[in-house]
Amino acid sequence: MEYNPSQIESKWAKFWEQNQTYKVENGGSKPKFYILNMFPYPSGAGLHVGHPLGYIATDIFARYKRLKGFNVLNPMGYDSFGLPAEQYAIQTGTHPAVTTVKNINTFRSQLDKIGFSFDWSREVRTSDPAYYKWTQWIFMQLFNHYFDKDAQKALKVSDLVAHFEKEGNAKVNAVCDEDTPSVSAAEWNAMSEKEQQIFLLHYRLTMPEEAYVNWCPAMGSVLSNDEVKDGVSERGGYPVERKLMKQWAMRITAYADRLLEGLNNIDWSESLKEQQRNWIGRSQGASVKFDLALDPSVKIEVFTTRVDTIYGVTFMVLAPEHELVDSITTPEQREEIENYKKWTASRSEVDRMSEGKKVTGAFTGAYCINPFDGAKVPIYIADYVLAGYGTGAVMAVPSGDQRDWNFAKHFNLPIIPILDAQKDIETAADNTKEGRYINSGIINGMTYKEATQTLINWLEERGLGKGKVQYRLRNAVFSRQRYWGEPVPVYWKEGVPYLIDESELPLELPSIDEYLPTATGEPPLGRATDWKYKGEYEYELSTMPGWAGSSWYFYRYMDAQNDQEFASKAALDYWRQVDLYVGGTEHAVGHLLYSRFWNLFLYDLGLVPEKEYAKKLVNQGMIQGRSLFIHLKTGRSLHVQIQFADEKDRLFKDKYVAMTQIDNRFEGIDTEGDIAWQTDDAGKQFVVLTPEVEKMSKSKYNVVNPDDMIAQYGADCFRMYEMFLGPITDAKPWSTSGITGVAGFLRKFWSLMYDINGKFLVNDNEPTKDELKILHTCIKKVNDDIERFGFNTCVSAFMVCVNELKAAKCSKRAILNELTILLAPFAPFIAEEAWTILGNTPSVLNAAYPNANEAYLVSDAVVYPIAINGKTRGEISFPTGTAKDVIEAAVPDMEVVKKWVNGSGIKKIVVVPGRMINVVI
Repeated sequence: MEYNPSQIESKWAKFWEQNQTYKVENGGSKPKFYILNMFPYPSGAGLHVGHPLGYIATDIFARYKRLKGFNVLNPMGYDSFGLPAEQYAIQTGTHPAVTTVKNINTFRSQLDKIGFSFDWSREVRTSDPAYYKWTQWIFMQLFNHYFDKDAQKALKVSDLVAHFEKEGNAKVNAVCDEDTPSVSAAEWNAMSEKEQQIFLLHYRLTMPEEAYVNWCPAMGSVLSNDEVKDGVSERGGYPVERKLMKQWAMRITAYADRLLEGLNNIDWSESLKEQQRNWIGRSQGASVKFDLALDPSVKIEVFTTRVDTIYGVTFMVLAPEHELVDSITTPEQREEIENYKKWTASRSEVDRMSEGKKVTGAFTGAYCINPFDGAKVPIYIADYVLAGYGTGAVMAVPSGDQRDWNFAKHFNLPIIPILDAQKDIETAADNTKEGRYINSGIINGMTYKEATQTLINWLEERGLGKGKVQYRLRNAVFSRQRYWGEPVPVYWKEGVPYLIDESELPLELPSIDEYLPTATGEPPLGRATDWKYKGEYEYELSTMPGWAGSSWYFYRYMDAQNDQEFASKAALDYWRQVDLYVGGTEHAVGHLLYSRFWNLFLYDLGLVPEKEYAKKLVNQGMIQGRSLFIHLKTGRSLHVQIQFADEKDRLFKDKYVAMTQIDNRFEGIDTEGDIAWQTDDAGKQFVVLTPEVEKMSKSKYNVVNPDDMIAQYGADCFRMYEMFLGPITDAKPWSTSGITGVAGFLRKFWSLMYDINGKFLVNDNEPTKDELKILHTCIKKVNDDIERFGFNTCVSAFMVCVNELKAAKCSKRAILNELTILLAPFAPFIAEEAWTILGNTPSVLNAAYPNANEAYLVSDAVVYPIAINGKTRGEISFPTGTAKDVIEAAVPDMEVVKKWVNGSGIKKIVVVPGRMINVVI
């Protein structure tokens, strides 16, 4: 009976499928546990070895919890709307749905090989109309609600309308657009239906609005920040510009305080929670209005958290996109400003806000007036100010802000000290709040606290500003000019958006001839023929963004086949929330923030039972690939793939590679002029390669397919090796240097049941004390480490245990039964086989998880290392519990002590009970 992973894994994969081993029911007497992975986008490249890292970890935990007596929900699905399928459709004409199904089949095949305990009866696909029907339905609820500040929750827009009819909006305390006009009941009632609907857009939780977006002309679409790298699209490398466009948006800003508050009630990493806090960016400060020098009727409003520094303002900086830039720029500065605006438009928000970048900016030629001292303040534009953040204008105080200080030095602008405690402002800014104010008019001599309130009172008395709370968070753009996404369930009538009827959901994607924008620049849906609401009104032509379907999918798994509601109340009340969520930190201010927003909204409507959908979140690290680069003469680096002659080449021992070994299309590269060719002694051309560890990606030619690993070593070995690589939360480079050790461990485990000749070794003899200690030491270690997600140390514990059992020649059924159950979450295939070999009825998942018996962990004797003057020279055993004075009395007569003392005499004996003995001579 030789260990054959391929046969064993094929056998048990069929058994699990035929017996629906992993199918889960809602309800029952067992406690529930809901474990969830962030579902993948099914790319054409399939899984690489980095993808399953988190899935394996959660699968181990899911199996462990099931063995501990829990009813475990461990589902899987696909975030199946996405740009790659659409780009492929543009290139080939293949409908994205066809590509997506093909890719999903590849993913499913790979996932099944790894042996996951997913309940596939609950699979969801965000591109399935039966699923996105409910994404559209949630959108409709958002459209029909507003956020009431007094109630601190979402309420129906119909209630708002009733209030307007009776009292107008003067007493309405709701989140709305800043430019929302005041209307009386009479004015409201006198409005036409069209006017009323337009007015209500100021309040709705989702609405069309003008917003600056990342616009990619080549793709004809808006891109999210994480789809833009260095001013170009991550996919395709096309130029991206900042553009003001009308887009659907969601008023996530209404939930800013509740999103912050909720972070205190969830077990997520502090670093991730801090990312969300910073992204929301709640700031207490003041708004201040500066008059334009040449036209005091024009006001430039700024928000500042340090109004106390206002006398230190020496210049103003506007976002290049600010609405006043064109009108205030002088003719002499027009060309410079236009060139700078054009350059800025090509940069992403992330690039513009990054620290340590080169100082850039341009002077408009205009000035504004400081309301406190009447000083003329020059107005610049600079890329670090964004139109969408605050007011798009910053009052610059170089003595107290380093970024302003750098700008002032670069443009030779004044730096005014404002506090007597500021130090060395000639060399750097000092943002202290200590000391008393100087050069500061009405607040001279005051402290920070009294100065701040004095200035705010002064502003409010004169109508020039007010105390204010502001957020960095902005409304979330909720539309993309693409085909492959959820249609927005809206039609347009006389320029006003209306919802389609709920009974008409899902609004499905129509067929189109091409997946490109129309000749007139409309999104691809504009190509659909006869696609109108009731044959008359134009549908919304944008589709929803990628984060729409992922903002609620965790609820659909609870009741995946329900066609009457997104999930039944019974299912929601049973599963309630995700107990353990696992995914990457790259989603910190995307999916993980948007999904919390949607959850709070659904909670307000009484549709879900918990304010937070994920009780605990673990961020798995990334398995990185090893890439190779050619550095071109132009300064650009080019990823290349090597056609390896043999496995030794993969070690990149020799960085000099002949061009014939390189497989790359070299698009846009002059292979003669751009590549730094060299010639060896034999006259052959070669190029120097640079290896680098980075994110594993098909485009970087560094992908390792898990199918190859499984074919060579088996799925159990692959699962355990991924865990053995290091802590689950750490990033780590992929290397197979230790995989043979894991494969050897599994063979050694098998050899406890069969010897090399196939003889069955298992017997029913009673385990010895030592054998029970070996087993229960492993049980305790594994049990403790699984709970803290220390899977790498669990694998080490298994190796130690099997080695010790092998050395003890232990093949006793009582020991192997419990060891097999313990191993089952990590290596489910071999565990199932061993379980039946040991005479049990499958599945091993129906067994009870073993508990460590502390009585077996107590040793009869303690081995003490003996140190002479701090150096270990031997060891000796004493019965457990031997008193310290007894050990001290015995030390002088020990042979090893006599040998080293050699008549010198003992100065001191130090005994640390249970640990060590040190003799000082």
